[in-house]
Amino acid sequence: MSSEPTGLIAKSGIELLTFGTPNGYKASILLEELKDAYGKDYTWQSINISKNTQKEPWFTAVSPNGRIPAIVDHDRDGFSVFEGLAILGYLTRRYDTEHKFSFPVDSNEYDEAETWLAWQHGGVGPMQGQAGHFVRYAKEKIPYGIQRYVGETERLYGVLNTRLEGRDWIVGNKFSIADINLLGWVNVSQAGGIDLEAKFPNIAKWLARALARPAVQRGFAIPYSSPLSNSVVKEALADPEKKKPIEEIYKLIQDSKDQYGYKYASP
Repeated sequence: MSSEPTGLIAKSGIELLTFGTPNGYKASILLEELKDAYGKDYTWQSINISKNTQKEPWFTAVSPNGRIPAIVDHDRDGFSVFEGLAILGYLTRRYDTEHKFSFPVDSNEYDEAETWLAWQHGGVGPMQGQAGHFVRYAKEKIPYGIQRYVGETERLYGVLNTRLEGRDWIVGNKFSIADINLLGWVNVSQAGGIDLEAKFPNIAKWLARALARPAVQRGFAIPYSSPLSNSVVKEALADPEKKKPIEEIYKLIQDSKDQYGYKYASP
């Protein structure tokens, strides 16, 4: 794939425009699952958001918001869809004809899935995204913002951990888009100081089940594997030379919580 895309390259099928972010992996994981289940292939291009490729006119013609992921369905006259949540819905409505990763629209499970999809889109994504920004990327480390967003992320993880009590998957008895919608975020939780095994064991087991799926593994490699994934962070913590910056982040989070008297509670 070109490292500097300048336009669409496919003539048929789905073309995915993405990058290695929690939202980007939603689309690539589902597309890999659809490939395994139905033999549906697709094309992808890496959109380097650090170079603002997503702001170029050819891209905003596909995704007016200038964000990844986006897809173009060349089999439907170049119909485009942006926002990860909308992409999951579009792909399953059009191409998951046997409801292997979704649910019939007249079923209770469909309504449950809609609820948990909205919960992630309006809660986990924004809160964990802001937590990551204030902890890792903001030039000024603001304790209130750090404890606020990390704390809200933890609260939401508590909700998910309760939901997964006695369940293998979030909705029904199968792996679905309700799970895929969350995987990218949960798979980088360790980088933000969230220890799944210690605090949210049901989520830890759920994530392990999902990561055992070959299509999920391939989806997490498109366009590249995240350097902030839980497995990478855990390996770094076991290395005396690599663990210091991670431990500094953990200390920043804890000091911010202590400054404002943060106490975990969920819901």
